[in-house]
Amino acid sequence: MAPTFRESRSFRVSPYIHGLTTNPTLMRKVGLTDYENFAKAVLKEVKSKPISFEVFSDDFAEMRRQALKIHEWQDNVYVKIPITNTSSESSVPLIERLAGEGVKLNITAMLTPRQVTAVVAVLDPSIPSILSVFAGRIADTGVDPSPIMKESLAIVRALPNAELLWASVREVLNVFQAAACGCHIVTVPHDILKNSSNSAAKTLTSSRSIRFGCSTRTRSLLASKSSG
Repeated sequence: MAPTFRESRSFRVSPYIHGLTTNPTLMRKVGLTDYENFAKAVLKEVKSKPISFEVFSDDFAEMRRQALKIHEWQDNVYVKIPITNTSSESSVPLIERLAGEGVKLNITAMLTPRQVTAVVAVLDPSIPSILSVFAGRIADTGVDPSPIMKESLAIVRALPNAELLWASVREVLNVFQAAACGCHIVTVPHDILKNSSNSAAKTLTSSRSIRFGCSTRTRSLLASKSSG
């Protein structure tokens, strides 16, 4: 169930929520058809915290077109590019081209240090970027994601403006695991964020061990897009 407007707004203004990310799958589920108008309505509220919008296409040429358009929406926008398309074709050539065009990227759905290495090799070190490794999906296979995240972090450190994000959080414990691994960011769904105590979040943030992002649900943002 999506949060109320008051809950959604509290996430955006919270001092320990440092960014937001969207999910095209959830957008489709709620019947959203005008992606650009939706995004621009959200950006009227989210002006300074980083927010990631993902391309919808599975075709690399169209992905690039969408990415360049999204990039122009606002300075705090990161463009989410999946590491592969649905045919398991690598997005690395596209990532390299977009990085060369000055696009701030959030490379998403990564699962292995090998993928992280390939992405780091083509990103522009002068441009901020986020590398999102789906630790939760790794754990779903019965593998402890922590060693993979630590190895990925060591790779990401080659880029001064790149950050490693622990994605697909399944439970509050994952937030502490992400901090213990040294991840820069952890994105937390609304329901888990509600279950985690404010004191725990504040403790982690005040120690500068990790920054929190919130996985936004389309319904909550659509419901609250007229607020300030």
